[in-house]
Amino acid sequence: MKKSKRFSDASEHVETLRHYALDEAVSLVKKSATAKFNETIELKMNLGVDPRHADQIVRGTISLPHGTGKEVKVLAICKGDNQQIAKDAGADFVGFENMVEKIISGWTDVDVVITTPDCMSEVGKLGRILGPRGLMPNPKSGTVTQDVGKAVGELKAGRIEFRTDKYGIIHSVVGKASFEENQLSENLKTLIGKIVKLRPSTAKGRYIKSIDICSTMGPRVSIDLSSALK
Repeated sequence: MKKSKRFSDASEHVETLRHYALDEAVSLVKKSATAKFNETIELKMNLGVDPRHADQIVRGTISLPHGTGKEVKVLAICKGDNQQIAKDAGADFVGFENMVEKIISGWTDVDVVITTPDCMSEVGKLGRILGPRGLMPNPKSGTVTQDVGKAVGELKAGRIEFRTDKYGIIHSVVGKASFEENQLSENLKTLIGKIVKLRPSTAKGRYIKSIDICSTMGPRVSIDLSSALK
């Protein structure tokens, strides 16, 4: 595939086979983010786990110190007083039966769905629709909770969910190109530290195989593991 001139120019600053210290990698990624829009900065972390085994799936949630820079659309499916609590916390859409019916009709224009345990009997029916889109609420990710206000507030402030894919790789947003370098570095260190702590007891051998970051339209920059895992 032919690379654009902009991509080629950005890649001149990056040595493909070199592994950079984390802060230097962040600086290079920012310099390579030369698109006309505010590019997203993403982390790719390859883990030494076998996701075919349930006890080796690495997943979790975390609130990044400086958020993600992305506006997250949150749907709260709840009843009674929780509906007003969700609205006050900043939920974009709130409801119960009406929202369930809307989703059944094909609407899924949200980034996160949260609900309360007492609504799961109805929300559970949406699994075939929400599941493939990664929107199905789950207690492990904090999207099935009694404290709707707290969950909505954290999501709007930049809480993210991460999970290994079928190849044992975690892909996650860590900020925007407009962030200061120290903000991106702090977000990266926070997320990497969280993933390190979640190492499954059944995982054998080297746990962290590689860590890369890139902007939406820019080249991949590999991070030296020793600097990232200090």
